[in-house]
Amino acid sequence: MSRNLYDLLGLVSSVAFILALKGLSSPKSARRGNLIGAIGAGLATFVVFFYKGDEGSLHNLPWIFGALLLGSAFGVPAARKVQMTQMPQMVALFNGVGGGAAALVAIVEYLNLGESASTLAVIATVFTVVVGCISFSGSIITFLKLQELMTTRPVVFPGGRFVIGATLVGIFVNAGFVIANGGNTLLEILAGLSLLFGVLFVLPVGGADVPIVISLLNAFTGLTVAASGYVLQNILLIVAGTLVGASGTILTRLMAVAMGRSVMGTLFGAFTAKAVAGGGAQEERPVRSGSPDDVAILLNYARRVVIVPGYGLAVAQAQHTIREMADLLTAKGIDVAYGIHPVAGRMPGHMNVLLAEANVPYEQLSEMEEVNPTFAQTDVALVVGANDVVNPAAKTTPGAPIYGMPILDVDQAANIIFLKRSMRPGFAGIENELLYDPKTTLLFGDAKASLTKVVSALKAL
Repeated sequence: MSRNLYDLLGLVSSVAFILALKGLSSPKSARRGNLIGAIGAGLATFVVFFYKGDEGSLHNLPWIFGALLLGSAFGVPAARKVQMTQMPQMVALFNGVGGGAAALVAIVEYLNLGESASTLAVIATVFTVVVGCISFSGSIITFLKLQELMTTRPVVFPGGRFVIGATLVGIFVNAGFVIANGGNTLLEILAGLSLLFGVLFVLPVGGADVPIVISLLNAFTGLTVAASGYVLQNILLIVAGTLVGASGTILTRLMAVAMGRSVMGTLFGAFTAKAVAGGGAQEERPVRSGSPDDVAILLNYARRVVIVPGYGLAVAQAQHTIREMADLLTAKGIDVAYGIHPVAGRMPGHMNVLLAEANVPYEQLSEMEEVNPTFAQTDVALVVGANDVVNPAAKTTPGAPIYGMPILDVDQAANIIFLKRSMRPGFAGIENELLYDPKTTLLFGDAKASLTKVVSALKAL
């Protein structure tokens, strides 16, 4: 394969990545966009085996094919079997692997170049190693938080900010020495310090802010891929990495706005994080619970119903049942809408994807800015498995982990129905005072089972 043909196919792959991002901007075209992106990535991988380059042929083919087979053996089953509720964890893991891979490639290329490495190549290598290692270890901690294998609360220890600061200083000092003098040992130390900083960077992040960190680490991975592309003199990697870095940065900003946070606050939150007091034993307080028949009656005689989906809906896999219920209400002449919070679930767009799977009409999906002004005219707000995104503590409790986050104003609805398994707090780990509001009715149980009973009761009315 000639260099011109190689560059042309690389351009085709780059265009495919751009079209993929365009497709992912809308639920209607997301599936097509994802397929186009996969084709572009497959083409980019495929052409490498037919371009000989300056060295004449590829080396270490058994290792390359072994890595491809090993990756496929793990990746394909994981992607096919992963549950909707586990998608954020998978994204975190894959993102971390991408950052770690870019760092390893840069290290290997640095060792191969030796004394012939230019100053710019060394700078790019150092950047890739630092950011790639941070992305890798940070993504692992994010995965552990999402999987609840460790506490979702901020992990803060005495003197932590000084440890983080000392680690960051060590990174800058070692990076300077590597750029000025080279040295394999210093590069290894730099990688180790970066891995440590990635852990320290994510540990103080509370569960409510995890979506922002996922987006931020995704941007980091894109930047490392672009930098490794410079080291390898590969234009395709530069383009692909830049696209990921730019889109991840934009998404991080959007998610920060949705959470009422600043991007700089997220970047430097580890230096200012404070310990959050545990919930402790909660005082027993009365709540009003109802039956599926009670909920069906409230819904049947409403004029407008807003459904607020959350992580609990995904856990119960109740998206098809909620769509059936909404169709019944619509057939009765009731105005039905879905109130979608940008960070509902465990990652950006989680609820949009979940409801699209059930073929919920796109015109029924209302973003937070669109639906909030309508809650005052809403007869029933049906909250299914959501907690933090409707918690008034975001407005009323300055010390709360979610304070400052824009929420769905379901408290303004005439009646509120919560579908919950128990009184357990949401992912942020704080109690929701709205559960004790006199106009709130709680329907306890699995969301799918509860909604199935509500649907049956609606059909009987």
